[in-house]
Amino acid sequence: MTITTILKGAVAATALVTAPLAANAQEFINILTGGTSGVYYPLGVGLSNIYGENIEGARTQVQSTKASVENMNLLQDGRGELAFALGDTVAMAWEGNADAGFTAPLDQIRGIAAIYPNFIQIVASAESGITSFEELKGKGLSVGAPASGTELNARAIFGAMGMSYDDLGKTEYLPFAESVELIKNRQLDGTLQSAGLGVASIRDLAAALDINVVAIPEETAESLGAPYIAATIPAGTYDGQAEDVPTVAVSNFLVTHAGVSDDLAYEMTRLLYENLDSLEANHMAAADIKMENALNGMPIPLHPGAERFYREQGMID
Repeated sequence: MTITTILKGAVAATALVTAPLAANAQEFINILTGGTSGVYYPLGVGLSNIYGENIEGARTQVQSTKASVENMNLLQDGRGELAFALGDTVAMAWEGNADAGFTAPLDQIRGIAAIYPNFIQIVASAESGITSFEELKGKGLSVGAPASGTELNARAIFGAMGMSYDDLGKTEYLPFAESVELIKNRQLDGTLQSAGLGVASIRDLAAALDINVVAIPEETAESLGAPYIAATIPAGTYDGQAEDVPTVAVSNFLVTHAGVSDDLAYEMTRLLYENLDSLEANHMAAADIKMENALNGMPIPLHPGAERFYREQGMID
């Protein structure tokens, strides 16, 4: 028997052993979200359940993170299969904006869909006396976790309003829930949160004490430009909010990476739109997810699997 014959036999035997393992291989889907009191997390839980129930062999996990910036860096390293992120953060990740927390262009990230808008929501305790953006001067405000998507939004808005953090009496860099606890304990006057309407942290604050929802003038969106748009926080969104409040919003995106298989990206996209009613049960923000808006403002290349789905829907020629 020749060495060649022996080697061929060894290869064949190895194939026989490994073939069943490949056939039974599980598809792992780690969904990168944000803090548990935000909107990304409950929507991530909803998607995890949908994918786990409808993708054969799928094993899903929801990871709470510091949100947009961290999520993009994790995707670049292949440490997640799907992530939520703000549109401006995704664009800065693709460009490699160092000030935003990206040391080099993140060339592996790929788009799945534009989903719902994040509303910039500034809320202050009523006893702070803050009723307008200018009245934040000299007051204590939490602007979100350092270099998070929320904090990047805060920097942009302060700049557009001709102000900076230096105008504040105290600046805290805290996630949503921790910000609210400081306001409850009268250690902070307000919080800026970039999230879907009805975010749990602000609902919790409004249930505990009287609040003022602080307006961001419509012209701020014009000054900022895309991806920011003028928006409104409808009256009654939070306890004690009697009137509509103008603000700005920026779209959220679902993002994956180039290493995810075309078939998995296709299924994640398809199942998102086939289960919007179920997803809305996890958070009301899902009501604003519309397939016709899926490609609006997409700042990075689509994943080929997602692109195949949109071609089938007649959205791409």
